[in-house]
Amino acid sequence: MNINEIIIAVVTVGILSILIGVILSIAEKAFHVDINELEVAVREVLPGSNCGGCGYAGCDSLAKAIAGGEAKVSACPVGGRPVAEKIAQIMGQEVGEIEKKVAYVKCDGTRDKKHIDYNYIGVDNCAYAAKMPGSSPYSCKYGCLGYGSCAKVCDQRAIRIIDGKAVVDEEFCIACGKCVRVCPHNLIELIPVNAKNRVQCSSRAKGKTVTDACSAGCIACGICVKNCPRDAIVFENNIAKIDYTKCTQCGLCAEKCPRKIIKVYA
Repeated sequence: MNINEIIIAVVTVGILSILIGVILSIAEKAFHVDINELEVAVREVLPGSNCGGCGYAGCDSLAKAIAGGEAKVSACPVGGRPVAEKIAQIMGQEVGEIEKKVAYVKCDGTRDKKHIDYNYIGVDNCAYAAKMPGSSPYSCKYGCLGYGSCAKVCDQRAIRIIDGKAVVDEEFCIACGKCVRVCPHNLIELIPVNAKNRVQCSSRAKGKTVTDACSAGCIACGICVKNCPRDAIVFENNIAKIDYTKCTQCGLCAEKCPRKIIKVYA
């Protein structure tokens, strides 16, 4: 190889290097994404469970919302106060009061209380059972199916199936909301842990239909509404619903309920 060939090779490599450098520079500017340092810091603090209990798609989405001022620093139900305090420090905010919530199953239909229409033989999965005729093998088409789909998705093992009905152990519940989303009958909701008065029914049926299906159902008589001194109870789709922002835990609704489906929890 003579000197001219060497020079040509060196020049060619040099030109290619310059071209590649220019292309990479243009690409970097075109695809550059500004990094929000607050968002990164918040994301590092979040537990990473991606449960969706905060109302966002996952921890990345929540971190972005908190950094952007769209969500509270206490929005993560899994992290609780310890995580909220760390995020508040990052954001330069006060944590404020955090209302602990727990999952609650709005059904008291144990095996001895609910009536059976037919025997379900299939996969132990509530979603499958809910697709059967009538959306349930039981006469009540709104109650707990008892096949444990909620218990299976609970990472904290806070739910057990006892006597054919899902029961939440509030000591272990972190209010992640996974059980809420998996229940085909929408029986589970997140309520304040200190909510003493709770409606144990979700049936939207009326009087006789309810009593024929289950001995523990709300018949929409309205006595609880009439006796509530704070107007904290309303009826929606034939079922009593307590507004815990108004409820003073006086217990009159539970005391007056003729069906005893409003229970007082210690």
